[in-house]
Amino acid sequence: MKNKKVLILVESAIMLGLAFALSMVKIIQMPWGGSVTLLSMLPIAVVSIRHGLKWGLSVAFLYSLAQFFFAFGRVMAWGLTPTVFVGMVFLDYLLAYTVVGLAGFFRKQGFEGQSLGVVGAITLRFASHFISGIVLWGEYAAYYDWSQNSVPLYSLLYNGAFMFPEIILTTIGAVILLKTPYINRLFSSNSAAD
Repeated sequence: MKNKKVLILVESAIMLGLAFALSMVKIIQMPWGGSVTLLSMLPIAVVSIRHGLKWGLSVAFLYSLAQFFFAFGRVMAWGLTPTVFVGMVFLDYLLAYTVVGLAGFFRKQGFEGQSLGVVGAITLRFASHFISGIVLWGEYAAYYDWSQNSVPLYSLLYNGAFMFPEIILTTIGAVILLKTPYINRLFSSNSAAD
């Protein structure tokens, strides 16, 4: 039993490192934060599907901390108020990346459930960024000559510009991975109970 936990811990650490490395490969970089990456959410989803929500959420939370600390210098240069800074840390980092760990929610329902879990988890990440865009970053709508009534539309368009491609790419990557026969056997052997 102890060896099994060590193996899960090692696999989770490898997937965390892989997710972080893939997050450095940016296909599109947005001017005020956010980017389309090369499947950086997929390794986190794999941990959640293979080992359950406890492991998935734990690795996703560590990933959120790594993302925040890596962006800390750039974020501090923005001159944010303390309230906006705390809100941004919670909504744009801690919550947004941690919800990716929910990808394994339907993992026992086979391919369809696992695929739905990946789409759902990445969509929850988008929802967190979308809410942040309304609550914290709405002033930028006025900066770009949008009216205050269109702040939700501004948030949808800005966050959708990087999150919709991220959802599509991650879903395609997950489907290919989940349909690969050898990998499919690994996922069907779900190594830990929730």
